Amino acid sequence: MIAFERLTVAYPGGTTAVDDVTLAIAPGSFVALVGRSGSGKSTLLKTVKRLISPTAGRVLVDGRPVDAEPAPLLRRRIGYVFQGIGLFPHMTVAENIAVPLRLDGRVDPERVAALLDLVDLPQEVATRRPDALSGGQRQRVGVARALATEAKLLLMDEPFGALDPMTRDALGQAVRTLHDRLGLTTLMVTHDMAEALLLATRVLVMAKGRIVADTTPAALIAGEGGPEAQALVDVPRRQMQALKALSA
Repeated sequence: MIAFERLTVAYPGGTTAVDDVTLAIAPGSFVALVGRSGSGKSTLLKTVKRLISPTAGRVLVDGRPVDAEPAPLLRRRIGYVFQGIGLFPHMTVAENIAVPLRLDGRVDPERVAALLDLVDLPQEVATRRPDALSGGQRQRVGVARALATEAKLLLMDEPFGALDPMTRDALGQAVRTLHDRLGLTTLMVTHDMAEALLLATRVLVMAKGRIVADTTPAALIAGEGGPEAQALVDVPRRQMQALKALSA
């Protein structure tokens, strides 16, 4: 469903955020893109939705270059969830979820109600404004909005980073369940290797704008991802060992 062909994003001043990346992501995959801060992972993700334009190379979705159609049409077919959520504070929850539908020329209260059910939010929150919700509830609204037009491609950029650990874990599992239930293709940027290992079927590790590891969670746990990947895997591993030592 997604293909990057020799993709490069370079900025004035000599900074190269993405450096000659070529890879394909099959339909139905749940792929986590991890790396240290500044490794280029968010930049790579944003090229899919044309939020950032490449300096060289191209991105394809369903075999078509993303610049083959007007950006608004492309973006309506791609769900996008990010850490800041971006809900409109002056709108109700229902109105926020309905934004993509309105852009598509649709008024569909039944669809909004179904989306609230889909993300396990009670119907009564529909009339509330975002500031009346918890962080986890707001992020669920963001997921509902991303899926409003029945997009089959879901992009997530550090979607749970601002949440407390328990809410983050619950919402991660909820998104994984939705991925399987709806047959989505999901590409999620995260700095949390444990989250990547637990949710994804494939993990891409970026360093200095390049993909330095592309393998399964099991292979990473087995030490097969290379030094950069193992440095990331070692963080949750050391934490687990420290917890075990505390209970000894």
